[in-house]
Amino acid sequence: MQTYPLTRDLVLMGGGHAHALLLRMWGMDPLPGVRVTVVNPGPVAPYTGMLPGHIAGHYRRDEMMIDLVALARFAGARVILDRVEGIDRAAGRVHLAGRGPVAYDLASIDIGISSELPEIAGYAAHGVSAKPLGGYAAAWEAFVARGLAVPRVVILGAGIGGVELALASAHRLRAAGARPEVTLLEREATALPHIGAGARRALLAELAREGVRLMTGARAVRIAAGAVELDGGQSLPSDFTLSVAGSRPQGWLAETGLALHEGFVAVGPTLQSSDPAIFAAGDCAHLTHAPRPKAGVFAVREAPILSHNLRVALSEQGRMRNYQPQRDYLKLVSTGRRNAVADKFGLRLSHPWLWRWKDRIDRRFMAMFAAYPQMAQPALPSPAAAGLAEALGPKPLCGGCGAKVGAADLARALASLPAPRNPAVLTGPGDDAAVIAQGTGYEVLTTDHLRAFTADHGLMARITALHAMGDIWAMGAAPVAALAQITLPRMSERLQAETLREIMAVAATTFREAGADIVGGHTSIGAELTIGFTVTGWAERVIAKGGARVGDVLVLTKPLGTGTLLAAEMAGTALPGGLLGEAVAGAFASMTSSPALAAAILREGATALTDVTGFGLAGHLMEICEASGTAATLSLAEIPLLPGAAALAALGVASTLAPANRAALIGRIAAPTTPEAALLFDPQTAGGFLAALPAARADSTMAALLHAGIPAARIGTVTEGPPRITAR
Repeated sequence: MQTYPLTRDLVLMGGGHAHALLLRMWGMDPLPGVRVTVVNPGPVAPYTGMLPGHIAGHYRRDEMMIDLVALARFAGARVILDRVEGIDRAAGRVHLAGRGPVAYDLASIDIGISSELPEIAGYAAHGVSAKPLGGYAAAWEAFVARGLAVPRVVILGAGIGGVELALASAHRLRAAGARPEVTLLEREATALPHIGAGARRALLAELAREGVRLMTGARAVRIAAGAVELDGGQSLPSDFTLSVAGSRPQGWLAETGLALHEGFVAVGPTLQSSDPAIFAAGDCAHLTHAPRPKAGVFAVREAPILSHNLRVALSEQGRMRNYQPQRDYLKLVSTGRRNAVADKFGLRLSHPWLWRWKDRIDRRFMAMFAAYPQMAQPALPSPAAAGLAEALGPKPLCGGCGAKVGAADLARALASLPAPRNPAVLTGPGDDAAVIAQGTGYEVLTTDHLRAFTADHGLMARITALHAMGDIWAMGAAPVAALAQITLPRMSERLQAETLREIMAVAATTFREAGADIVGGHTSIGAELTIGFTVTGWAERVIAKGGARVGDVLVLTKPLGTGTLLAAEMAGTALPGGLLGEAVAGAFASMTSSPALAAAILREGATALTDVTGFGLAGHLMEICEASGTAATLSLAEIPLLPGAAALAALGVASTLAPANRAALIGRIAAPTTPEAALLFDPQTAGGFLAALPAARADSTMAALLHAGIPAARIGTVTEGPPRITAR
């Protein structure tokens, strides 16, 4: 929970090494009153030092990736998974590709570089760039998996990076049983121009040892699907064409009005650009006072200076420090076979122990992002009322639907409410939405709100809007209008205005996509961010939960697991064999996917329909069974799950609402003790629809859902008997 009001916005553009280290430092010692935002296209960022080892097969992908979602949680920052495409310096806003702008008081740029070669014909369609690293790593794994007997690889650029990746590629393919043909092209007359003579000789010998063909003075002019054409007319066969040639800045920097050097942001000793409110670090920056080649070592050593200077600027206290890069640095170049060549000041060493040394350095760096220190929690007061510790529970309260009251407690609370007296009101307390008869149709009215589970309030706005409209769609209605209810944490008036602007812009777009409008609302200041919407809809025919018939097919339109994944992210739980940030990003993608099309398809033939939300799949299926006077059978193997959800459930990870969901069905559900069965009780936020379909219509409806790109699945059948669920 936020302790102090927010007064300043710091936006970090990119998840490069300098920003990653800065976020870790920030988590250890945050500056009160600052809202930190990191914007990055993906939930993870690769560590460059381990890339050649990954290409060679020595490191798993997850071992070289920094989980930005987990890092942002530790730092108390919001992470926005989007791409920066511009800066409006006059308005103090960063423009994003996928949504409205984000405001800043101070900003920092650490977006890396690209090794794309757009001037070469065919490159965009058939070439792979070593930078950004994430896309290259994925493309390489897919290529290795093809299992070609004689894979042909052409690498453009014979600098240190090109040589290192050529050696790694040859080693990996040979270890896989292939007979690789790796060709390294250098357009200049000499390979490895920025390394000492001794190290150059050692690396050239490694190329010869691995059978890598080096061609200097060779310039590629066209990349085809299976070949690289050179300016002399020669054509080289290539199954995988990689560019490591040069370094290119991102194009949008040219539109910022900042002083640039060859397209890179020009910064002085304090790492400030020509605009004092914008800093830059890493490969995207050019040190005007001490120009250096592009290398990760400089980004790492810039991080403490960047962190200190941003804190000085944000607090308006203290003096900034200057960054003075070292004149030369130790280059440890891996050779693919767990060997390395060292170069500094022209001295050269080559030995396996150098690889082990490099491996220890790289693993020590990544260990800083593998587990974060646990911040001390305040002790319970003493004395205190009986039951205080039990009411607090063993873990933090989940957000989203995981923060809702359990089904049993809710039923007891609503039991004493009187039935509606107005004959036009067709539903009573406990229904998901009110249905009001209006002429020849029906008005459907519902309200929902969510306690924030992510600091990205734009993301929360879209998820909450879709979640609130779920009950409208589930009753066969179309959304018409919405009122917003927003509780903001304490912050300055300017930050209040910017936060509301972001929330309402995303919400308005989401409702407009659904054919509805926001017509007003209410705001207040509270302890934490909460977003809610009251929504009205219109239906010519209302689909209730009580129409399921024996023999109907049960269909689910979204995978389960959002509650478990969000609980794991809040607790900082490691995902076995994977990256939790990517799994959480998958959950976000599922939650932000509009179910409007699925609802339109299902309402044509569903006998019963509901959205799967806080009470979990089992709880909402039981509502259908109770209302219809039927039982149900589920096939656990057919129920779609979000990636990572089952692995986390196997560790015992669960939302705070899951135990109440399970308890509400004691004696009415039979299921094995498995992770997949545990997810039947997982509370879903902006979940999918659960529909009962006549068997005769199931095939055509499923075909329509799948054709529309909806990940629907048949998960069971409606059976005869008293309300009860059997999961096998």
